[in-house]
Amino acid sequence: MSDKPDKRSTFPLPLSSVTGGARKGPAFAPARVVTPRAATPQAATPRVATPRVATPQTATRNAAGNGGQPNGGPNSANAYVARVVASPSKSHSDALLRSQPLPVVPPRPDMGVSDAIRRAMVARVARQGVRDTVVLGALETVQRHRFIEPALSAQAYIDASLPIGHNQTISRPYIVARMLEVLRNGAPLNRVLEIGTGCGYQAAVLSCIAKEVYSVERIRQLHELAKTNLRHLRIVNLRLHYGDGMLGLPQAAPFDGIILAAAGLEVPQALLEQLSVGGRLVAPVGAQVQHLQLITRTGKAEWMSETLEGCHFVPLRPGTV
Repeated sequence: MSDKPDKRSTFPLPLSSVTGGARKGPAFAPARVVTPRAATPQAATPRVATPRVATPQTATRNAAGNGGQPNGGPNSANAYVARVVASPSKSHSDALLRSQPLPVVPPRPDMGVSDAIRRAMVARVARQGVRDTVVLGALETVQRHRFIEPALSAQAYIDASLPIGHNQTISRPYIVARMLEVLRNGAPLNRVLEIGTGCGYQAAVLSCIAKEVYSVERIRQLHELAKTNLRHLRIVNLRLHYGDGMLGLPQAAPFDGIILAAAGLEVPQALLEQLSVGGRLVAPVGAQVQHLQLITRTGKAEWMSETLEGCHFVPLRPGTV
């Protein structure tokens, strides 16, 4: 799919702080006292010059007309007051900040992980029984180590689930490949829904094998993490959503494939109804003992279920956090 502004600045200053009260700032020229010795012969009495106070009008005039003069330079007192008066309001500054494009997050460093290590992982997954070459190719394309903490990079391509925070994990490579192979069933996928974005790894793999991918995450911080991890990849056919995955994504339904990355005691009815006729849903089901379950929609109100192999996933929960 992470630069803080300097909060020490006190600008813009109120005008009263430089035009009233104790005259300590550089914006005020001291009074010039003309002594009898300096007076001309025609002067009868000493003259006291009127203090020169920089107002917004004089500051603006001097800044505009005296660019190269002593009172019009960029470091002069009048120019200083002009800058203070011309400073935008806080709301305007905030609006300008919001209008700026988000910075492009650079990809995580390779941390010494080579392409050969990733290819070895794919070969191991194939030996474990995954035969779909499209899925294996997607697994080889997506760099798994970029979706986990750098400290765990050395373990990125072992066949194990790894922590991603918030009591969630990234699934082991074999189980990701196996579920996608069952979901594809040797045929192209058009629109797919993923429940449980997590760190974004499986969504990235899905984007390689489906025309459109929608992914829902209920934990706000994981949703943001996935956006950060995926941003530099610029995947055009992937849409991330923050929301309750148990409700699915009815505005984008129907889906010809739905995959769950968390285990419930049963598959939510809302997800079954968002599956297109002929579509396939793959989900872990169970509590202490879990199994992958394949559900195929065979009619408007008909579904067929098949239990596959054992697995272990985090619990499927409702709501958002």
